[in-house]
Amino acid sequence: MPEIKIYTQPGCPYCMRAVALLESKKVPFTEINAPRGTAERDEAIALSGGQTTVPQTFLDGKPLGGCDDLMRLERTGQLNGMLGLS
Repeated sequence: MPEIKIYTQPGCPYCMRAVALLESKKVPFTEINAPRGTAERDEAIALSGGQTTVPQTFLDGKPLGGCDDLMRLERTGQLNGMLGLS
């Protein structure tokens, strides 16, 4: 199973939607609280290649993108394969 990390911010509706999608897949993931101005947010920005919005999702250290990106992967049927689901 791949390692999944998602950087979020409290109260962010996009973050909640992305987390709900991952929870619906029943895959283990780590949610990292990354409000503006924190070291965690700086880490997310660095890992994503400069993306400053949340959520930012990573699969085995590679950026998958934000909420819209995850939803697009889900709609096109690519997300399950990336997560190792059948």
